[in-house]
Formats: sequence, structure tokens, C-alpha cells
Amino acid sequence: MTIQQEDNEHPAEKQRGPVVLRRSRRVEASTTDQRLLDSRGKGDWVHTDPWRVMRIQAEFVEGFGALAEVPRAVTVFGSARTQRDHAEYKLGMDIGAALARAGYASITGGGPGAMEAVNRGCSEAGGLSIGLGIELPFEQGLNPWVDLGVNFRYFFARKTMFIKYSQAFICLPGGFGTLDELFEALTLVQTKKVTKFPVVLFGQSYWEGLYNWLRDSLVAEGKIGEKDLALLHLTDDVDDAVRVVEEAYQAWEEAH
Repeated sequence: MTIQQEDNEHPAEKQRGPVVLRRSRRVEASTTDQRLLDSRGKGDWVHTDPWRVMRIQAEFVEGFGALAEVPRAVTVFGSARTQRDHAEYKLGMDIGAALARAGYASITGGGPGAMEAVNRGCSEAGGLSIGLGIELPFEQGLNPWVDLGVNFRYFFARKTMFIKYSQAFICLPGGFGTLDELFEALTLVQTKKVTKFPVVLFGQSYWEGLYNWLRDSLVAEGKIGEKDLALLHLTDDVDDAVRVVEEAYQAWEEAH
């Protein structure tokens, strides 16, 4: 622990491991070791932020361990509210089955609706059906067509798994959750945080308004470039969606 004298350019500070405390924050009544070894006090320390780091670490360890040997895979997003008698449910099943026939595992959020449809289509076609669930205020749980399931407390840990173990994203019509995953994926690809992979928007009538807004507002005003818009592929055809995935994967294999 180092205490530094204060001057105009260098305020007084104390180092607490990698953490720097300056000005009035540097004055502490006890040290980290002292607090660790003192057995007195309430048990609410297990709910503090430093302790949560252990839970976060455990989620990453469990996720990486469960998915480490998963074959090439595609993540498919879509609304949890899609009913089984809706045409989009049938499309989800068709996409899951087509990916399985092409040799891809299907990864979804593991919930009902479009996610269930994709898992179901993949599983019934003999593919590996994966569900990455999330703890929510309301009851959801993994759908019955998930072959390999992992539940997460934290969205950011779950999102890492979607990105790390997928060769492509396909987005069926969905709500905020689908949009969240869509734009996070685009941002990671745009900023080269991940290897470029395709993002397919399935359902032209549903996504066309968003696509046109991106083109007519963001591209037109220079907020994104034409090449950024080209990261998206709109289609209504299952075979076309799988073709885009296959071509991108083959290009990746050739480059590696």
C-alpha cells in the first residue's frame, strides 16, 4: 500500500491492489486483509459487487466448458411471443431443420416462440439443438427441444456465448431482445472485435422498414458507411439464408 503526497498535478493517492484511491477516498478505516480475516459482521457480503465477480466467473467457466466442443453453429434470434400456429413458427422450424441438414448446430435463447421453433426443427432433423437461457423476473425456462442447455444470470455472459460459438446470426421477426442482439453483433463486426460473419434478417416485410431507415438516415447522414449496411442480408428464403451462411463459412475456412 503506497500513500503519495499531494501537489497540484498529483493528488494524494493510495493504491489498493490495482485500484487507485485519490483525495478523500484514500482514507479507509481498515485494510482488505483485515476485512477478509475478520469473521465478525453480517453475511450480506455475499451480495456485494466483488463477490458477484465469482458468480460471473462461474458463468463464463460453465458456458465455455459446455460449449467448447460444439461443432460449427448458427445463432437464430426471434420473438418469444410467436405462437405455435403462426407462420413464423413454421419458418423457424424450417430454418432449424435446414441448418441441421447443412451440418450446423442451432443456438437460440432457449425460450418459447421462435426460439422453440428453431430448436424443434433442428432437433427433429437430427441436428444439435442448443439453448442459452436467461434468468428473468417471469417464469420462462428452456423449451423441450433443447438438447444442450445452459442457463445464465447475466446477459453479458450469455451474449459472449452467442458470439463466440456462432458462425452467423439469423434474425427472425422479434422485439427488443432480438434488436439488442442484432445491433450488438453488427457493432462487434463493424469494429472488428469479432471475425466478420453474416447477419441475416429473415422476413423482408418485417425488417425492410428498419433496413430502409438505416440506409436513408444513417448512411445518408454519414453515421455509418455503405459497407456497414452491407453487413446485413435480407431474405424470405430459407435456402438463401443457409447459402449466405455456407459461403461465409467457406471463405473463413479458406482464409484459415
